[in-house]
Amino acid sequence: MYQSGIIKILLIEDEEFDVRRVRNTLAPFNEIIGISRIVSNGKDAIELLNNDDNLFDIVIMDFQIAGGLMGEELIQRIKEIRPSIQIIVITKMTINITDFNFANKLLKAGAFWYCTKYPGDIEEFIYQPTDFIISIFNAYEKGKLERERNKSNQKLLKNIHDVLQQRKIVGESQVIVRLREDIKKYSQSNVVILINGESGTGKELVAYNIHYNSNRKFENFIPINCGSLPNELVESELFGYEKGAFTGADKRKPGLFEIANNGTIFLDEITELPLSAQVKLLRVIQDGEIEKIGRTEKIKVDVRIIAATNRNIEEEVKAKRFREDLYYRLNVVPITVPSLKQRQSDIPILVNFYLNELSIDMGREKPQIDVGAMEILLSYNWPGNIRELINVVQRFLFNDEKIITAQIVSRTLGLTNSDPIDDYNFPGIRFTDNGEILPLKQMEKMIREKYFLFVRKNSSSDTEAAKKLGLAPPNYYRMAKELGLK
Repeated sequence: MYQSGIIKILLIEDEEFDVRRVRNTLAPFNEIIGISRIVSNGKDAIELLNNDDNLFDIVIMDFQIAGGLMGEELIQRIKEIRPSIQIIVITKMTINITDFNFANKLLKAGAFWYCTKYPGDIEEFIYQPTDFIISIFNAYEKGKLERERNKSNQKLLKNIHDVLQQRKIVGESQVIVRLREDIKKYSQSNVVILINGESGTGKELVAYNIHYNSNRKFENFIPINCGSLPNELVESELFGYEKGAFTGADKRKPGLFEIANNGTIFLDEITELPLSAQVKLLRVIQDGEIEKIGRTEKIKVDVRIIAATNRNIEEEVKAKRFREDLYYRLNVVPITVPSLKQRQSDIPILVNFYLNELSIDMGREKPQIDVGAMEILLSYNWPGNIRELINVVQRFLFNDEKIITAQIVSRTLGLTNSDPIDDYNFPGIRFTDNGEILPLKQMEKMIREKYFLFVRKNSSSDTEAAKKLGLAPPNYYRMAKELGLK
């Protein structure tokens, strides 16, 4: 419904007779509809709109106008300047309002409505006055809705831009440039993607970038670590259940695939899925349907699947721990995220980037890295990859030093003069008399982090690592996340 305010009209008409008829038609509504400007040719109209496209709410234009720029071309030019403005066309080319071919041409060009110049009373009014006025009100409301939608879309795009800035893939090495190119290319399709890479390389980061650069960017992105789900709860978490499906199911639970409908689901550590869940996942990929516990009918979903693993999935297939048919369904487009050892030239860039980011977050002054310190960082093996580098940079900031020296780096990495750079310093831990004394909690965190990395490197999977540590998989995942390793 129209609300208070003046509807401002730009009238494009080169015949005084027709200008008068339009004025007469609008006269009973002068308090709410006003002709702001009248121009006699298309070029003047375009110049006026280019100078300030917010002067007008609606354009009323003669189809055959003087000056060469007219008809569908003029409509298209106006819509290029301001897509949300609504255009009403008046014409003497036809008195047949069922001329669908003519109407289609106008609609394709971007017109909202059109009418003939010839009503019952040709001397006084344009077309049927009541229909003409109603079309103006409808055009105004449609334009307002389009402007509001555009504002909402702009806010969403800003949010997406912010997400991508927070999750940007940093680096200038050849492998990273190629990775960004692959992300840009594959994000424009709905193809299933399998991301391979060591722990801590940023596989989830790649998945985020694929989703938020895709046509699904306004829909949900649901990341789930398959290794963090207890086997008995995997199916209910992924596919959901109906009320009364089993004891304790007192209400309906939507699964993650339902929540991700029309968006993207990221299945990290896909090889941790039990075989029973792998069968159901295969059906989702093949048929686009999920089976909920306690429901006989299948549910259609439209979800893009991105999976990831840090294990050799082909070996898992050979060992019969992962279904071969599911592997081929997932491995349509493989992406390999390089380890930090494979992109050594990016280390200075990454260190400086995270020093900037984390110093702002932590409210601390950004320190400088001296040459000797950077040499150690470049030589270090980085078993925890980017994730370990971020943790190390964060610890630099706790030193409150203006310059990060080689000694600070060695101490932060837990290295001694006799240590090879790529060693974990396990199983022994050494302290020196002149070493910095850290708070117990900080030291515990450092030791846990190193030990988690050590055990993970010497295990074939997160499940095996959890077993070696004597932890249930969910607890292992929670602790790894607390340490910044997940």
